[in-house]
Amino acid sequence: MTAATATAATAAAPGPSRHLAGTGALLRLALRRDRLMIPAWVLVLGLTVAGTGSSIATLYDGAAERAGLAASMTANASMRAMYGPVLSDSVGGLVAWRMTGLGAVLAAVMSLLIVVRHTREEEETGRQELLSAAMVGRRAPLTAALLTALVANTGLAVLITGGLAGTGRPVAGSLALGLAVGGVGMLFAGLAAIAAQFTESARLAKGLTGAVLGLFFALRAAGDVATTDASSPLTWISPLGWAENVRPYAGERWGTALLFLAGTALTVCAAYALTARRDLGMSFLPARPGRAHAPASLAGPFGLAWRLQRTTLLGWTLGFVCAGAVFGGIANGAADMVGGNRRTREIFERMGGQAGLTDAFLATMTGLLGMIAAIFATGAVLRLRGEETDDRAEPVLAAAVGRLRWACSHLVVAFLGPVVVLAFGGLALGVSYGVTAGGLGGRVAPVLGAALAQVPAVWTLAGLAVLLFGLLPKATTAVWALVGGCLAIGWIGPTLEFPQVVMDLSPFGHLPKLPGAEVHAAPFLWLTALAVLFAAAGLTGFRRRDLG
Repeated sequence: MTAATATAATAAAPGPSRHLAGTGALLRLALRRDRLMIPAWVLVLGLTVAGTGSSIATLYDGAAERAGLAASMTANASMRAMYGPVLSDSVGGLVAWRMTGLGAVLAAVMSLLIVVRHTREEEETGRQELLSAAMVGRRAPLTAALLTALVANTGLAVLITGGLAGTGRPVAGSLALGLAVGGVGMLFAGLAAIAAQFTESARLAKGLTGAVLGLFFALRAAGDVATTDASSPLTWISPLGWAENVRPYAGERWGTALLFLAGTALTVCAAYALTARRDLGMSFLPARPGRAHAPASLAGPFGLAWRLQRTTLLGWTLGFVCAGAVFGGIANGAADMVGGNRRTREIFERMGGQAGLTDAFLATMTGLLGMIAAIFATGAVLRLRGEETDDRAEPVLAAAVGRLRWACSHLVVAFLGPVVVLAFGGLALGVSYGVTAGGLGGRVAPVLGAALAQVPAVWTLAGLAVLLFGLLPKATTAVWALVGGCLAIGWIGPTLEFPQVVMDLSPFGHLPKLPGAEVHAAPFLWLTALAVLFAAAGLTGFRRRDLG
């Protein structure tokens, strides 16, 4: 059957089936493409929530300890802004306090990535036009993307419910927490579907949805600062506040969960209405035409690389500033959070060093910023592979531009960008900590230095990404598993008391725990040398291999 015949047959199909033709095939294709990504998201997030229950039950095994923790956390406005109020001092209530907001944010990120990938990204690359030439209805791609998100969020909700109930938490509360996290994920799947209609760029669609997520987080945080029971109107405006007000393990409010159903239905209907009113590949906010003449900054590959990556760098920098300000604001509350619990104090000291609880907390936060900066650096390196596989590198290299010059233009951003984001994040962390501690003197510089001390480990992972790009380009995405492994080792390893040989697998495990620890130049030098070696080997391999 030719494309024209298939299109005519689709147009002649009766009723709504004409618009949904091919949905099943597209759904199977999407699930096949995401056969690694979705299970990774669901398993890591679901098992983290379940593991948090076991960890809290071990660390705070007495009712008095849990009650003291709940009281101190609810009384601390900074902690309420970050996690929300503690609505129950049971083990399940503390799990809900710690994981509802975080789990909901991560579920939202997972969902927006899935939906944008299978809608706007398919149109941007031209693949959707080829598929639509066959028996594929107008609404089939969007429907398949939303169903894929539904599969992922349903699996996440089931895993959270089963994991918590299986470790002894009440079934009703476990189900409420699973529904709250999955409900936020589905609502943001609908919001991402709307964003995909307004922009011609998949990157911008993700950015718009991420900005909405940030706005909702800020509203929820402001509402929780104002009240201690999640009852503020600002909290109720935010879907993240809805998740809190489902109240897992604290007298579940099942009616609140219906807000997610209503919100998802509303956003999905809006996305369907919008997609029916635009042409394939177009958007309601089309890209503005550029200048008639390119500025001097675009005269070479470095200017082009900066133009392509500057928005991402700006977004990461702003995110680090916000994160640093939040972490610094709660640094003085670290002692209240730990209280007299010996095991929790030991975990913080394993993560952040032995130089005092506040310094240990700051070292833990700067280490976390470093591990997150590795995600930015890796993504900036992998932009090379994206330019190559999308056939945008070949026209550049067909001009008077060498391979190494083109690659290095992106690597400048990949290696210097983390320095920028960590500097701003560390500065915000130090200033926020100094303001809450009663003075900036002697506090900003050590924290800023601790943040910048993470750079050699970030460079090591970025160099490893360059190595894979140059020598094993088809396996380049495997570097995400390595970065994720380093994050898991650094964040979960101290809690689960991983052996030192496992902790040393992460480059961050070799850095001193600053501020507070004794500084030696050796780990900084050999990690930097290793990064240079990886990058040089990768560039050598890229120079010799075929493109594509």
